[in-house]
Amino acid sequence: MSGEKNNTWSTALLTLVFQNTAAANIGNTGGLQPSTVAGSLYISLHTSDPGITGNQTSNEVTTGAYASYTRVGIVRSSAQWTISGSTSAQVVNINPVTFPQCTGGTGATLTYFAVGTALTGTGEILYSGPLTSSLAVSNNITPAFAGSQLIITED
Repeated sequence: MSGEKNNTWSTALLTLVFQNTAAANIGNTGGLQPSTVAGSLYISLHTSDPGITGNQTSNEVTTGAYASYTRVGIVRSSAQWTISGSTSAQVVNINPVTFPQCTGGTGATLTYFAVGTALTGTGEILYSGPLTSSLAVSNNITPAFAGSQLIITED
């Protein structure tokens, strides 16, 4: 036997994770509660699929290839993320997500992104997916997602 998530629950889950808002009707009368401090989620860039068992360092672009690379933090709030979708729940970035301009290195081709829990190190990946098209990064290239370009679907 297998099951799938109801769209209402998928929306509630994305709202809890990305907007730090309680997911109603689970547990006590207040539902699954948000964090006391919202904190941030961290977007990372990868040269190939980090995989379902990977962490944020799995196939992450290195500073040897992209000298000034660092993950980008986005606050968990409705000012940063929109939740929508009638058949599949989706979360979309409201503002641009801009990585540091590459200042050197050997160059790299980026093919995946991930949303994780840590600014550095082996943070847990919450969601990942392929880029719409690969991006070759070399000196003076600034990787970015425009507003509404980073779309994550909760199946």
